[in-house]
Amino acid sequence: MLKILDFKGNYEEIAVKFSTRKEDISKEVNEAVLAIIDDVKANGDKALMKYCQQFDGFMINDPKDFIVTKQEILEGVSIVGADFIRILERTKQQLIDFHKNQVEKSWSLFKENGVIMGQLARGIENVALYVPGGTATYPSTVMMNAIPAMLAGVKNLVIITPVKKDGKVNPTILAAAYVCGIEKIYKVGGAQGVAAVAVGTSTIEKVDKIVGPGNIYVATAKKCCYGMVDIDMVAGPSEILIVADEKANPKYVAADLMSQAEHDRLASAILVTTSYELVEKVNSELKRQMGYLSRTDIIEESLKNYGGAILVDDIKEAFDVSNYLAPEHLEVLVDNPMDTLPLIKNAGSIFLGQYTPEPLGDYMSGTNHVLPTGGTAKFYSALGVYDFVKYSSYSYYPKQVLSTFKDDVVKFAKLEGLDAHANSVAVRFEED
Repeated sequence: MLKILDFKGNYEEIAVKFSTRKEDISKEVNEAVLAIIDDVKANGDKALMKYCQQFDGFMINDPKDFIVTKQEILEGVSIVGADFIRILERTKQQLIDFHKNQVEKSWSLFKENGVIMGQLARGIENVALYVPGGTATYPSTVMMNAIPAMLAGVKNLVIITPVKKDGKVNPTILAAAYVCGIEKIYKVGGAQGVAAVAVGTSTIEKVDKIVGPGNIYVATAKKCCYGMVDIDMVAGPSEILIVADEKANPKYVAADLMSQAEHDRLASAILVTTSYELVEKVNSELKRQMGYLSRTDIIEESLKNYGGAILVDDIKEAFDVSNYLAPEHLEVLVDNPMDTLPLIKNAGSIFLGQYTPEPLGDYMSGTNHVLPTGGTAKFYSALGVYDFVKYSSYSYYPKQVLSTFKDDVVKFAKLEGLDAHANSVAVRFEED
């Protein structure tokens, strides 16, 4: 049940608890991951074959067996059935409708003196999407990563995913890949899979960026490989904050808090409200609804350790609390929720009104569910098309225009002690 969190105008204690829920990377985990990366660098496919058997129990006799065949993809599509394909197609269109507005174009500026300035926007050419393959599989995450990547112009998008002893990829993952047009899927996961796409092997090509969620070993490998490749983010446990007034429906509030609490014992679910009566009603609904949910133990523990209710004097103060905590998911259950947007400064994704529950965003609202956690929404954004784009600036200066800048650039360079910089400009105006 939700306990009242007494902050007395000081949000720091709550914020610290909110932002320090990530699994600690132990020395042992870090050393194990670094050893795996070094092994893959040195031994390539042989190392991958060894780890595939060691960690997944899947025997690889030929590195070509890492590659999912077209037939396997089509079999996955057949297994999930036409109705699930319809749902995936609908999700795809929703994501396109939202993310196409993030596409940026190259631009040029032509000045009257003949100078040309501009910027080239180019999709990152090679990207790997990590997809968990353990007890939980997330075809929605395939969609959330793949659609913005494709809109950005990524030419080569591949999936890496671990498999079990039977060597088969979960058919829902194959179906999502099929709908997104991803043809290259590799049966390799864990830290070794991250290392494989970061450095490249004879069978698995090196990429420029790695995105997608994973366990502590995957997250550590992504951190360790950053620099060799780019990565998206290392997200922590899920979280939701609900701002609600006295008119909010306690049934909906309770349901939405539990929708995130069920993810993980480290998940956080917080209600910020002006109404003590609402907190009491929400607690009654939590008890009632837990009676028919399957992950009650996880929900109860996450609510006990990282959940709670914060009472405030007015809605403006509620958003002050929210902005300080910068939640991954922010639900606004008040009258005229659209009017509150100017009050919101820090949130990963915002859900306005009683009929926009957070799980809609997890699957089909069109917005992305790959979001900053642990208060990082103060400086990070949801995954988007821009995460798969790189920018190159360019300029063209005629000689006569450079001459008008020459003296200033030369002086600037010399003030910084960079004579060769100054010389590079000056030599262009020396008499032959």
